[in-house]
Amino acid sequence: MMKINKRFSFILLIICFVQTGFAQTKFPFRDTSLPYDQRVKNLLQTLTLEEKISLLGYVSPGIDRLQIPAYNWWNEALHGLARSGEATVFPQAIGMAASFNTPLLNQVASAISTEGRAKYNVAIAMNRHNQYMGLNFWTPNINIFRDPRWGRGQETYGEDPFLTANMGVAFIKGLQGDDPHFLKTAACAKHFAAHSGPEALRHSFNAVVDEKDLRETYLYAFKKLIDAGVESVMCGYNRLNGEPCCTGNTLLQDILRKEWKFDRQVVTDCWALDDIWARHKTIPTRVEVAAAAVRAGVNMDCANILQEDVMKAINQKLLTPASVDSALYNTLKTQMKLGLLDSSPFNKYASYGQDSINNVAHIALARKAATQTMVLLKNNGVLPIAKEKYASMLVTGVNSASVEALVGNYHGINGNLVTFTEGIAKAAGPGCAVQYDQGCDNADTLHFGGIWTSQCCDLTVAVIGLSPLLEGEEGDAFLSQTNGDKTTLSLPEAQILFMKKLRAAHNKPIIAVVTSGSAVDVTAIEPYCDAIILAWYPGEQGGNALADILFGKVSPSGRLPLTFYKSVNDLPDFTSYAMQGRTYRYFKGTPAYPFGYGLSYTKFDYEWAQQPKEKYTVKDSIQFSVTVKNVGNYTSDEVLQAYIEYPGVERMPLKELKAFKKQTVEKGGSSTFTLSIPVADLQKWDLKTHKWKIYNGQYSLCIGKNSAEYLLKKVFVIK
Repeated sequence: MMKINKRFSFILLIICFVQTGFAQTKFPFRDTSLPYDQRVKNLLQTLTLEEKISLLGYVSPGIDRLQIPAYNWWNEALHGLARSGEATVFPQAIGMAASFNTPLLNQVASAISTEGRAKYNVAIAMNRHNQYMGLNFWTPNINIFRDPRWGRGQETYGEDPFLTANMGVAFIKGLQGDDPHFLKTAACAKHFAAHSGPEALRHSFNAVVDEKDLRETYLYAFKKLIDAGVESVMCGYNRLNGEPCCTGNTLLQDILRKEWKFDRQVVTDCWALDDIWARHKTIPTRVEVAAAAVRAGVNMDCANILQEDVMKAINQKLLTPASVDSALYNTLKTQMKLGLLDSSPFNKYASYGQDSINNVAHIALARKAATQTMVLLKNNGVLPIAKEKYASMLVTGVNSASVEALVGNYHGINGNLVTFTEGIAKAAGPGCAVQYDQGCDNADTLHFGGIWTSQCCDLTVAVIGLSPLLEGEEGDAFLSQTNGDKTTLSLPEAQILFMKKLRAAHNKPIIAVVTSGSAVDVTAIEPYCDAIILAWYPGEQGGNALADILFGKVSPSGRLPLTFYKSVNDLPDFTSYAMQGRTYRYFKGTPAYPFGYGLSYTKFDYEWAQQPKEKYTVKDSIQFSVTVKNVGNYTSDEVLQAYIEYPGVERMPLKELKAFKKQTVEKGGSSTFTLSIPVADLQKWDLKTHKWKIYNGQYSLCIGKNSAEYLLKKVFVIK
C-alpha cells in the first residue's frame, strides 16, 4: 500500500509539473524568444479589465489563472539595500558625490544590484513576495541640492547639475547591469521635478520656476539619465508652476513623453495622488485624480487610488479600457525586462544567493568608498597621525560611537558596522592607550565629559556633527523641530561649547571629525582644533575608513559637492526656487568653503599637456590634457576639475563644472588627465525662442583645485 501511494504521489507530481509548464508556455507572453512589445500586447489581450486595474498599484496581486505571482514594487537602494535586513551599507549619496569618482560609484551600484538580485532570489525560494524584496529600486534621488537647509539633500549628489548627472548615470548603469536582454534591477530617477524642500510643505508646495532655471538646473540631470536608459521616473509630491507633478501635462506629457521620447515607466511618489485632491485641491475628487494621472502618463501608483478608482473613472466616462492598457503597458514591459514573467529563471542573475550579500568583497568596497568620500577641510600638520608620537588618545564626541551617523537615511543593517571609535581603536593597535567618552550630546550646554581624559591623553579625536535624527525626510528625522529641514547652518551649541572646553583644557592636538549630510558652519569650531575632516554619513565601514585616513594609509581625496556658506544670511528664501544667488554657479559672495574644495596630504603641480584650441563651433568638442605632478610625500588620488566661464550675457552662470576626473598620482610621479567637453553641452536656454542656444563669444576653460581657485586658464571663442 505504501508503494502504491508513493507511485501515485509521483504521478501527481508529474501531472502538476506538466500542467504548470503547459499553463506557463501556452501564451505568447511566456515566449522569451519574442520581442518584449509582442509579449506585452499578448498579455494585455489575455488579462481581464479587472485584472489590469489590479496591477496599477505598487502592491500587485497574483493572477493565479496565469501563474503570475504577486509582486511588491516598492524597494529602496539609495546607498545599499534599505529596510530589508542584512545588506552592505555604502556611504550616503552626498558622500559618494564628494568622491567625484564615477567608476567607483558604478562599482558600488553594481554591488547593490547584485545584493538586490540575491535577496530577491532567496525570498522567492521561500515563497515570499513582501515589500523591500523586489527588483525595482526607487533611486537615485537626482534633485538638485539647491539649499543646504533641505533635510533630504543627503540623498542627492549635490548642488551641481553636471556632477549630479554624471554620478546618477554611473549609478543607474551599475543598478541595471550590462546584459543586452535583461535588467539586473530597475532604477528610478526621482523626484520629477523641482522637488528640493521644504519638507514641511512638500505635500502642498507649489515650486515656481521659470523656464530657464527649470531647463538648465532642475531638468538637466533627468534628461541625462533618461538618455542613459533609466527604466523608471518618479513624479514628485509638489506642484510645478501650479500643475501637480503627477498629473500635469507640462512635465509628464509635453517634456517627458513628447519632447524627450521617454517610453518607459512613470511611477508616482507614495500617496502623491492623494495630495492632489486632499492638499493641493487642484482636482476635486479621487476618481478625477485617477483619470488625470492615467491621461498624463502615469503607469504605476505608489498607493491605491488607481487600483480603487480607475474602474469608477471608466464608468463615469472619464477613461476607456484602452487607456488602462496604455497605462499598464510600460509596467508589464519592465517586469519582462527583469525576467519576472519568464517560465524559468534562466537569466544569469538567477544564480545569485546568500553569499552575494554583505560578503568580503562588498565590505572592502564599502571601506574604499568611504575613504574616497571624506573631505579634509583643515590640517596644520598633525595629520596623518604618526603612531610613534602618540602613546595615548581619546576618541570622544556625540557621534563617536553612533550607528546613526554611519548609516544615514534609507539604509540597511548588518553585523559588520564599525563605529568611528571602534575603527580608530583597532588601527591604533594594542600599544596605544585609546579611551572613549561620549563627551557631550546635542542639547546639554552645561555638562561635559572627557575633558580631564583629553588632558591626560596625547591626542584627541572629537567626532561631532549632525545625524539623520536631526536632518532628513519628513517624519524620519524625529529629533528635528522642522520636519527634517534645518533653520541654521550651525552645529548644535553644545558641540561648539564642548570643542571650546577641550581646547581650553590643553594645547595637545585635537582633530575634529564632522558628520553631516549637508553644509554646516565648521568655522565655529575651526579655532579649537588642529585638523577637520568632513566624514558625511560614511556607511558601515566608516570607522575603518576614518582610521585609514587619520593614520595615513590613505590620503584624503574627497571634494565638496556643494557650497559651504558662512550662514543662512547668505541664502535667498528657502521657498524660492529661483537660482539667482544660489550655489557656486550664481552665488557672488565669499563662501566658507567653495564647491570642489578638499585638501590632501600631498601637493600637486599642474601644467598643460594639450591646450584647447582658440576657436570652436557647436559641432566640436573641446579636447585638452593636463599633466599633474605629485611633488609631495604621499601617493594620492587627485580630482581635476574643469570649469567654464561664459560670455557676459544676462543670467549666465558665473562658472560651471563641465568636466572632472579622478586619478591616482604616485609620490614623485605624474599622471596625464585627458578630458573632453562637447561644445553642445555649453548651450543655454533662450527664453525668447524657448529653445537651447549656443551663445557666440569668448569663453574660458579654467582648471582648478576647486571652483574658486584656478591653476590653469585658457580663453577660447565659439563662433
